[in-house]
Amino acid sequence: MPKKLASLGFGERATPGEKAQVVQKLRPKYTLPLLLEIAQLPRATFYYHLKRMQKADKYAQEKAEIAAIYHENKGRYGYRRITMVLGSRGFLLNHKTVQRLMRELGLVCRVRIKKYRSYKGEVGKIAPNLLNRDFHAEKPNLKWVTDVTEFSLFGQKLYLSPILDLHNGYLVTYTISERPVLNMVTSMLNKAFESIPDGTYLILHSDQGWQYQHKQYQQMLKRKGIQQSMSRKGNCLDNAVMENFFGLLKSELLYLQEFESVEHFKQELLDYLDYYNNHRIKAKLKGLPPAIHRQQALSAA
Repeated sequence: MPKKLASLGFGERATPGEKAQVVQKLRPKYTLPLLLEIAQLPRATFYYHLKRMQKADKYAQEKAEIAAIYHENKGRYGYRRITMVLGSRGFLLNHKTVQRLMRELGLVCRVRIKKYRSYKGEVGKIAPNLLNRDFHAEKPNLKWVTDVTEFSLFGQKLYLSPILDLHNGYLVTYTISERPVLNMVTSMLNKAFESIPDGTYLILHSDQGWQYQHKQYQQMLKRKGIQQSMSRKGNCLDNAVMENFFGLLKSELLYLQEFESVEHFKQELLDYLDYYNNHRIKAKLKGLPPAIHRQQALSAA
């Protein structure tokens, strides 16, 4: 009998609270004096911990909200972002408290950002590096960055070509293609041009991919009044914001979920891009997603 009970939680390293939990669970089968004797637990100590166990959890509502936020974002949020969302919903908790409650709930951020290198085309004639790693932009539509990334699933490939605004990481537009063709980036430009007037002279930075060296692409920028900028050869840090975005995208989507087909992945990709712009909060944007922060910046201009 003693060995059996010890195996159920009465080991030498068990805390009084843990022993009390085991005693309470075994009370329907054994007498309380026997359990307390085997557990080497004073009666007063047992009733103290029993009272604590029966006491209502004062963070029950907060825990429910934490779990809801966690699952709404598919496990992509850690305690810092969850703390910000809780604040916006009227739950004012210290981030350390949120971290502890998440630990109690067994909730752990599922995302582990991995280093990423984007898809590279051929390299040839280049434009000057006007951006020169100055990724700060005082307001929207001053500096944009673009690149192409490749997804390989089920023996097929998809290519994503987005434009990000360096003011706050807002996704200006994007195209998705089964092949890395010129139309992928020219269509992207046409969609982006709808959001700005002619002659803005904003900087659009890219790597030295062949699409960005094509005469049609360069002429489109020139006609719109956009300054073309390119990274130095083989230097991914010159377009670090775009590289980081692709790393985030793959960590929060590609490596986090299982997909049934390429079409399933494509739909999830579309959903994620909408989530990134309109729902995924950023600490440096004061807890706002890029789209809402952009609206506020444009309204204030």
